[in-house]
Amino acid sequence: MGIFNKLFNKEQPIKEETTLPTPEPAPKAPRAKKTTQPKKTPKQIATEKGEPYVNIISVELDPENIGNGAFELDWNDFFVAKLVRSGYKGKDDSQIVDQWFQDVCRNVVMETFEQYEANNPRPVTGVRRKDLGDGRSEVS
Repeated sequence: MGIFNKLFNKEQPIKEETTLPTPEPAPKAPRAKKTTQPKKTPKQIATEKGEPYVNIISVELDPENIGNGAFELDWNDFFVAKLVRSGYKGKDDSQIVDQWFQDVCRNVVMETFEQYEANNPRPVTGVRRKDLGDGRSEVS
């Protein structure tokens, strides 16, 4: 064998891998305590934006007569101011809001009644109209 073969075909001893010592992890900085601010309510958010806010908090029903009950409402000053600009009046905020809520309920009843009437027309009850001429008519 030539020198060339001797150099490259020669078995080389397997070198053992040397492991370097594992560095210790750097000490973690103490976590800063998160100051969690309480989550804002929709009322607080609306008030901060200067917007009117009203919400139904609870509904109480009379177990003996389910048709009777009460609503508990929550509102902000911007809502009351909007009602006053719309013409609602009262001694205090709760009277003003109560008038508005009664109007809302009244409108719901009227819409329901009008829809009922449209779906269930009343039969004509024997009213007769007779044209007498000259712009006159007879109703019997």
